[in-house]
Amino acid sequence: MNILGLNYYFHDSTACLVVDGKIAVAIEEERLTREKHTVAFPQEAIERCLAIANLKPQDIDAVAVSIKPSKNWATKVLYGLAHAPSARPFVVHELGRGLRKQFNFWSWYRNTWPQNGPKVYFVPHHVAHAAGTFLVSPYENAAIMSLDGSGEWATSFIGQGSGNQVTCFSENYFPNSMGSFYEAATQFCGFRPNYDEGKTMGLAPFGDPQVYGKTVDRMATVDAQGAIKIDLSYFKYQFWGGQRYSPKFLATFGKPRKDKEFESNHKNVAAAFQKVLEERALDLCAVLRKKTKSRYLIIAGGVALNSVMNGRILREAGFDDIYVMPAAGDNGTAIGAAFYVLNTVLKQPRTFVHDDPFIGTAYSDDYIGKLISDCKLSAEKYDDIQSIAAQMLADGKILGWFQGRMEIGPRALGNRSILANPTLPFMKDKINAEVKHRESFRPFAPSVPVEAKDKYFDIIGESPVMLKVCPLKSGMRDLLPAITHVDGSARLHTVSKNINPIFYDLLEKFGALTSTPVLLNTSFNIQGEPIVESPEHAIRCFFSTGLDTLAIGNFLIKKN
Repeated sequence: MNILGLNYYFHDSTACLVVDGKIAVAIEEERLTREKHTVAFPQEAIERCLAIANLKPQDIDAVAVSIKPSKNWATKVLYGLAHAPSARPFVVHELGRGLRKQFNFWSWYRNTWPQNGPKVYFVPHHVAHAAGTFLVSPYENAAIMSLDGSGEWATSFIGQGSGNQVTCFSENYFPNSMGSFYEAATQFCGFRPNYDEGKTMGLAPFGDPQVYGKTVDRMATVDAQGAIKIDLSYFKYQFWGGQRYSPKFLATFGKPRKDKEFESNHKNVAAAFQKVLEERALDLCAVLRKKTKSRYLIIAGGVALNSVMNGRILREAGFDDIYVMPAAGDNGTAIGAAFYVLNTVLKQPRTFVHDDPFIGTAYSDDYIGKLISDCKLSAEKYDDIQSIAAQMLADGKILGWFQGRMEIGPRALGNRSILANPTLPFMKDKINAEVKHRESFRPFAPSVPVEAKDKYFDIIGESPVMLKVCPLKSGMRDLLPAITHVDGSARLHTVSKNINPIFYDLLEKFGALTSTPVLLNTSFNIQGEPIVESPEHAIRCFFSTGLDTLAIGNFLIKKN
């Protein structure tokens, strides 16, 4: 059976093909069109998925869409009427967007299948989040917490997964949204809401959460049934318009940052909102522990990209382990919709665990070699590119690393990465300024062979998709200054030989040269652009940044 999963309704448009119960390929539209977090219909991603899987449209048995437009439609209308006139523009926009999105989908569908097309299943947004994580997890039974800005007006899914089913115990509705709550702080700190929340998370350790802690703590609460309540007097995100925070917010926290240096109030707001997000997530976990008695927790939705929150949940919530899929945001709902249809609707057995994030496009050495020749670049080809790259990294070079199939999700996991030596104190500032062209406070992640993690990092279990933050062990902060954040933490990436043997080998060879098998790993892109997808993207990024060398396939390209 071939199921095409689609996310196109909100942001991070994505296509996925599930073939005979396994992910054959998943592609984010932004990687092909180069529009980060694109909201466009994933036409190019669909075509690429079909090409990689060697399928034609007539081979598709079902289409699974990660939205159910009719869900909560009446609730939106009633909300607009109850809060008129201030909320009316927001509701009109929401309904109008829904109509446009559905028109685009059905236009594509009828153009692709003029007759006898496959059945279409519309899966509720948070069900797709929950299913896309639980049904591909290693657990037979787990508690589920999905949090984001909103789906079809729902902002959370608090429930349980068991066998082929996901069951919701508590569903919160807009505007009671932990995602929107955090987005307001992101905008106040001078970042783009619903886009730059990772920057807010990175800024938080520079502030004091106690300064505004009591006030922010009262702004978001969770009751014993898992109901989220936001004090909306501080916010304006519930109305249509650019500003997410209200005059009361400004009277409480001061002036927002606008293209200037961070002041103490910006750092303290980031710290307080980060801490309260973690506390409310822990409150929801307590509800789930009591209700499900499960040993394991699934975390899904855009808020699941907050790796600091995930790390704290792992340490404090009382679960044996947590599972977060690499595409925890809306991109992953394409996968979730497909598996919900496969396992829950069609009742096919669960046979697949999503432990391999490398499910995108791969490019052969023949393709890369021809491109190098066409571009008249100087390059050397090696049988053992890992040894050459390890030596260059040990010598302090900054390396573009392009290998194998593209990762899914926002984190570079060793196939589309910028790599460097984390033992060099200057490396963090150098890469931020000369390569990534981004804010100086932002930290970088370490990659380490899974067998070596306990020597350097204090973490329970593994962190294969770079979505758990943990403390460094005593004495290791000075050894690894370029990946140690100001609070002594790191967003860890553990690497297994069976999942990514080439990157694992590079880590081992770097460790043999330096006695430290840890590399600084950041996404292969510059700020504002998606991660590079193709050799063309990689070469362009290489020559437009301060990268020293590009290891692409078995070729090594240097700057003359």
